[in-house]
Amino acid sequence: MIPTSRRTTSRASLAAALILAVGGCGLGAEIDREANPDRDLPSASASSAGTERPGGVHADELPGGVHADELPEGAPYGQDVRPTEAPSADPTEACPSSGVRMLPGLVEAAMGLRAMTVTLTNCGTKPYTVNGYPAVQVLDEDRETVDVRVLRGTREITTGVPDPGPHEVTLKPGESATTSLVWRNTVTEADVPAVNAPYLRVATAKGRPAQVLAPDGGIDLGTTGRLGAGAWTKAQDS
Repeated sequence: MIPTSRRTTSRASLAAALILAVGGCGLGAEIDREANPDRDLPSASASSAGTERPGGVHADELPGGVHADELPEGAPYGQDVRPTEAPSADPTEACPSSGVRMLPGLVEAAMGLRAMTVTLTNCGTKPYTVNGYPAVQVLDEDRETVDVRVLRGTREITTGVPDPGPHEVTLKPGESATTSLVWRNTVTEADVPAVNAPYLRVATAKGRPAQVLAPDGGIDLGTTGRLGAGAWTKAQDS
């Protein structure tokens, strides 16, 4: 029998733990597939919740719970109305006026691929319905919008995280939905600054109140300038 070093065993255990921590089989399978291309793993849904531990913090929604029909006509989303509070890591704080709270999950990484889950929880007293894709913006240290193309769907980034497609999801109080965000940390142009942004501004849909999330490690897009977002889907334990 060939002896196995403790260091090798420790690294293998850590890799397995990181894959499980994502909480979604699709995300973990793709990360493991890229790290171990010869391994044949079954595909599964990318949605997750319950087993996921929040890997970042969130800030309160846009002041006043502004909705699309309350914005000035022609006002660009996410520019005229911005959050002012600092991020908070306490998920038990008062529920935002929108009735929902978002938290980022762990950012999983392997061979340049990045994947994370954002969990949306109905913390209010009435049902809350989402249908389709979140509105996502990448923000710099000053919470200014970074020029990044946000894709509806994940296929252009990776085929290992399937997109469930737009469908109506109604959350009762206490229930959750998830969206998967994927990107690649690839640098292909030496004269273009690589993007490593600390914040995301996420709304359940364009025009709805947004919240600022601060994922651990930030959003390191390199020079790719693209981030894919999956449609909202019901969390497995809801």
